[in-house]
Amino acid sequence: MSDVTVTNWAGNITYTAEELLRPRSPRALGALVAGSARLRVLGSGHSFNEIAQPGAGGVLLSLADLPSVVDVDTAARTVRVGGGVRYAELARRVHARGLALPNLASLPHISVAGSVATGTHGSGVGNGSLASAVREVELITADGSALTIARGDGRFGGAVTSLGALGVVTSLTLGLEPAYEVEQHVFTEMPLAGLDTATFEAVMASAYSVSLFTDWRAPGFRQVWLKRRTDQPLPEFPYAEPALDRMHPVPGMPAVNCTEQSGVPGPWHERLPHFRADFVPSSGAELQSEYLMPREHALAALHAMDAIREVVAPVLQTCEIRTVAADAQWLSPSYGRDTVAAHFTWVEDTAAVLPVVRELERTLAPFAARPHWGKVFTTPSAELRALYPRLDDFRSLARALDPEGKFGNGFVRGVLGE
Repeated sequence: MSDVTVTNWAGNITYTAEELLRPRSPRALGALVAGSARLRVLGSGHSFNEIAQPGAGGVLLSLADLPSVVDVDTAARTVRVGGGVRYAELARRVHARGLALPNLASLPHISVAGSVATGTHGSGVGNGSLASAVREVELITADGSALTIARGDGRFGGAVTSLGALGVVTSLTLGLEPAYEVEQHVFTEMPLAGLDTATFEAVMASAYSVSLFTDWRAPGFRQVWLKRRTDQPLPEFPYAEPALDRMHPVPGMPAVNCTEQSGVPGPWHERLPHFRADFVPSSGAELQSEYLMPREHALAALHAMDAIREVVAPVLQTCEIRTVAADAQWLSPSYGRDTVAAHFTWVEDTAAVLPVVRELERTLAPFAARPHWGKVFTTPSAELRALYPRLDDFRSLARALDPEGKFGNGFVRGVLGE
């Protein structure tokens, strides 16, 4: 049997597997897991590294053909969502029941299970990562049996942001709140000079979700995006001038792909993401990296990045600065600390980008920068492990649920130090 190959969305990674399996029922899924020696789940393909690579003799598993479960409990304000469902579908169906998620990432095209497994997040000083909404995780473990781990279980802190190392997530139960509307305001040219810690905190707290964009070709930020819930006060924003037209975070890209701006209110799921669900956000001609640091280091980290902007800018499309509230997931990049996140959308040139990534990591190392698990990074395993105080607990949990390492691969073993 010849191996199958699958590329990720960006095309920079090719996953090779003995087979690509697409079970159509939970029973078939359990049988496939039990009968496989090595297995990795392929989500929506929006990771930029080898996190989904099953390794020699392994198989890739897609959940796309399983029933699309979105069960809303309006009384409990929860939703049980299948492992293959993407945020765009989930959001529409939740909103139709008068409910909402507290936050969304910039892309609604990504799978729910894959997003929380890698620590993906939205923005907001009071908003945790997407994993923060999870109340319960259901998974198929290595022997093909079903396991449910809920809040209150001592294993829960390792069960959601798990890098796919514990089993195949078949569904997640998420907490919801009443539906709300959001309006999006965009400002331009906020200088870095004169930005002190108090002002930075005021900027990032000026709306429910705030993003700063820069190309690092000059100090400061080319765009500031404020996403205000209409049930919260309208903030004054004296730090930059309002944009005169709709904008895209990447200079030169058409704004038609972006969610509505100019203060036009709309449903939460049509404003919290940067990009519309009915448009492909880009061709995938990019690479991405992201580093998450304690928020008290935000200003120092911004100035450190500005100091190497002549290195960064030539291979950069845009850099986004956001905040994330602390969470309790052991492997979350926001574990135990309120966070500032610096996201980099690079040009599609791995050879040119990797040396810049290494220089950026050296620059941000003094700020205890944790890389996003689904992005391009070169941080050595030993340094990664030093950044996660509950890593030993996660390693023990992985060994208990997967003693033969069926769900492990080179990526996971590097993280766990095995």
